[in-house]
Amino acid sequence: MNEMFRDRFIGLLSEPLQVTNKEIQRAYEDFLAEVEILNQGETDYQVVFRTMSLARVEFRSLQSQILYEQGKKCRKKSLFRESYCCCRL
Repeated sequence: MNEMFRDRFIGLLSEPLQVTNKEIQRAYEDFLAEVEILNQGETDYQVVFRTMSLARVEFRSLQSQILYEQGKKCRKKSLFRESYCCCRL
């Protein structure tokens, strides 16, 4: 799991760099491939669910860090609230 968050995509999101949309898109596609590989061999759905929940927590943390560093009024709308998770609690 830690390897996933050392990924290039996470690095691009967490650092204030000038990157193109193509770079972000390519890094995102690589990230999705890693997530798929990570969960592909797992048959215990509790483990898969926990892994994906942890990933979501990490993304929320990253999102709040980015918004905090902007120091401006930020949009209140969160992409995570609009996610299409099949397991809503």
